[in-house]
Amino acid sequence: MNTIALIAHNSRKTDLLNWSKVHRDALLKYKLIGTTYTSKLLSEMLDIEVKGFGHGPSGGDILLAAKILQGEVQMIIFFIDAETPHGHEHDIQTLIRTAVINNIPIALNRASADLLILDEKDQQKQK
Repeated sequence: MNTIALIAHNSRKTDLLNWSKVHRDALLKYKLIGTTYTSKLLSEMLDIEVKGFGHGPSGGDILLAAKILQGEVQMIIFFIDAETPHGHEHDIQTLIRTAVINNIPIALNRASADLLILDEKDQQKQK
């Protein structure tokens, strides 16, 4: 089963929650992981299992990059707040760079997340 990482900056958690509600059925076909608070929020609000792996600003982004390098993550949905500076910006850039170098699809907003999840649905139908 492929793994999707679901993460969001604090100001975008509601956006990710709303997006996840729309795509809940599609998400149930994957193993889901997320940063600590995001995983807890999604698990409780949507009644789905999202395993937490660490708080983003406390190294969670680096832990996710390591999971990519270990082949444990096949897709990332990361609703970023591009308007607010983050103290862990270098960790965020490391995560994005790791995904790009390892050819892992990464969506950074709702429009790209829609494309990724819809493309996955189409690919599964073709199998």
